[in-house]
Amino acid sequence: MKNPLREYRLTLTRRQLFGRAAHGIGTAALASLVAPRAFGSKGLPGFPNFAPKAKRVIYLHQSGAPSQMDLFDPKPQLASRFGQDLPDSIRQGQRLTGMTSNQKKFPVAPSVYKFSQYGKAGTWFCELLPHMAKAADDICVIKSLYTEAINHDPAITFIQTGSQVAGRPCFGSWVTYGLGSENADLPAFVVMISRGTGRPVDQPLYDRLWGSGFLPTSYSGVKFRSGGDPVLYLSNPPGVDRAVRRSMLDDIQQLNEANLKAFADPEIATRIQQYEMAYRMQSSVPELTDLSKEPASTFEQYGPDSRRPGTYAANCILARRLAERGVRFIQLYHMGWDHHEGVPRQLPPQCKDTDQPSAALIADLKQRGMLDDTLIIWGGEFGRTVYCQGNLSPESYGRDHHPRCFTMWLAGGGIKPGVSYGATDDYCYNITENPVHVHDLNATLLHCLGVDHTKLTYRYQGRDFRLTDVHGNVVKDILA
Repeated sequence: MKNPLREYRLTLTRRQLFGRAAHGIGTAALASLVAPRAFGSKGLPGFPNFAPKAKRVIYLHQSGAPSQMDLFDPKPQLASRFGQDLPDSIRQGQRLTGMTSNQKKFPVAPSVYKFSQYGKAGTWFCELLPHMAKAADDICVIKSLYTEAINHDPAITFIQTGSQVAGRPCFGSWVTYGLGSENADLPAFVVMISRGTGRPVDQPLYDRLWGSGFLPTSYSGVKFRSGGDPVLYLSNPPGVDRAVRRSMLDDIQQLNEANLKAFADPEIATRIQQYEMAYRMQSSVPELTDLSKEPASTFEQYGPDSRRPGTYAANCILARRLAERGVRFIQLYHMGWDHHEGVPRQLPPQCKDTDQPSAALIADLKQRGMLDDTLIIWGGEFGRTVYCQGNLSPESYGRDHHPRCFTMWLAGGGIKPGVSYGATDDYCYNITENPVHVHDLNATLLHCLGVDHTKLTYRYQGRDFRLTDVHGNVVKDILA
């Protein structure tokens, strides 16, 4: 005759056994749900490791890779080398993508755009970025970034997670894991996506880019939508009012708590937490996303597109509102920068999408006294080639992927304003001064948040993992 109790005990998995043995895990998890403002919003013990300059991050990821030499890194001497083959001494046998590896020649394609210097340091900006140019004294332009990936998916995965192979936590997940949140009624990590007008059909984005990898799923980014419910299934279904929803959640929570006590599985605690967060978000999110109370001056500042939900400009306003409410990590993805052909046709609309709203975000935060403790990041996953992909003419050219050097800019919390860092050669092909690896960039960004990147780790499959893997050095020259 079977013994039900014995059968139940034999079904314990290894995870459950160790979970039970870890005294207090289940109790601590439950306490975090009962009093989220007092407990659950905190990060890891001892974090931040030192006094932070930045409390929150707004990451403006330009998906597809903007052309650095058309926007921030002018090479006027190339005008006299139009159509000449890129010298072997410059290319140095560096690898190519499958899209240009079969080209017999690599003709130099000078930028068709004019550049001017702005700010006290004389930072260079393209004529397509007049609003960013006016913010020159508030930003730090890094011209010497480089990465290890040459194609989009591994490159964007690498800059977001520190690995070209999918499955690791993204930057936002690491930050919220280490530092927690300042608002129990909103997710600690929010993601918004906009589609560029320069190239509406562009590289796809995957939800795993804002996923928590092997961290508990409570640290994943929550994607806000521009139509319908800002968050899927946030509204109650027909016939279910708030009181009924509360009663249902209470019943479900009792079942989940019983399982949590029995198995000590942290994913059960995550499920309870997500249900509770969703309930609180039914009040907090509609108020957040309702821009009707914003003054007309806000929309004038961010540009005409800011009145249309789902645009980059509208998402920038929401990013500021999220920052005001204590959301730790806000990530905007703007698609449309993958310009393999027709750069003079596709680049201007992309710049129009992002130029004024990005500059307005800096000015808006500064006016509200929030720029000093908000870290803003603008850039893509790699750069573009100086040589033309496909047919070259004086009026049109395309650019392939280029991991050897690219440009990003930073502003706000902990970053030295009004500086340009690093340099590239005459062909904008190789770095000649102050190289900054992606791991160095992420180590520096974590430093601004008061985090020693070597200490923010998570043990998984017998190894301690971190965002910067086993690499990364803080770039002290760009710190305020």
